[in-house]
This record gives sequence, structure tokens and C-alpha cells, in this order.
Amino acid sequence: QVQLVESGGGSVQAGGSLRLVCTASGYNNNPSCMGWFRQAPGKEREGVATIYSRGITNYADSVNGRFTISRDNAKNTLYLQMNSLKPEDTAMYYCAAGSPFNYLRCNPGRSSSMEYWGKGTLVTISS
Repeated sequence: QVQLVESGGGSVQAGGSLRLVCTASGYNNNPSCMGWFRQAPGKEREGVATIYSRGITNYADSVNGRFTISRDNAKNTLYLQMNSLKPEDTAMYYCAAGSPFNYLRCNPGRSSSMEYWGKGTLVTISS
């Protein structure tokens, strides 16, 4: 059974940094696409960043230049380094994974490409 477990969330002031970690288990083969999504209170879930197995990354415009997604396939681990955090980054952050047909379907706008989801880790940014 595939499991994704997020960690690293917390409360920081605006301008600060956090590093989210997602540990995956239960795979027979590493998923080609992994990503981070978030959902703020009262808002719909939105994509934050994705990374394809060949290292192709995509970011939402709102985080581009501030967040960095990376993965360590040997450790079955996904990371999200978040810098210059803003109050509007406050949300529950979810790790997700899937194996879409090709890298074009691995992007923050395509949550439908993800088959597996973690339970989330809460990020709170104060002004």
C-alpha cells in the first residue's frame, strides 16, 4: 500500500523559511511525477510545484522564485524548500504522486495526474 507522509510544517513569520519533506513508501516503482499542493481555509486546493522523474520542474506563478521542489529517488523522498514566505502561503500542504502519460501532464495545474495523496502538513505564516 502506497503511503505519503508529510512533515516540516509549522508557524513562522513573514520572510522566513520552511522545508517540507514527504516520505513515500509502498511503491514497486518510483512514480514519475511528484508534487506539492495546498489548500487554504475557505479556498480550493491549488498546485504549488511538481517534479518529473527526469528533473523537470514546474511552479505556480505565486511561488516561482521563492519555492524549490526537489526529490531523492534513492530515498523515496520529496522536498519543498520555501523561502520568503508570505501570509498568503498559509495553508495545508499536501504531497502527491502519480505516473501520468508524459511529463507534460506533470504540472501544478493537473492534480488529476496524481494517484496518491498524503494527509498534509500545516504551514502558518504570520505578518
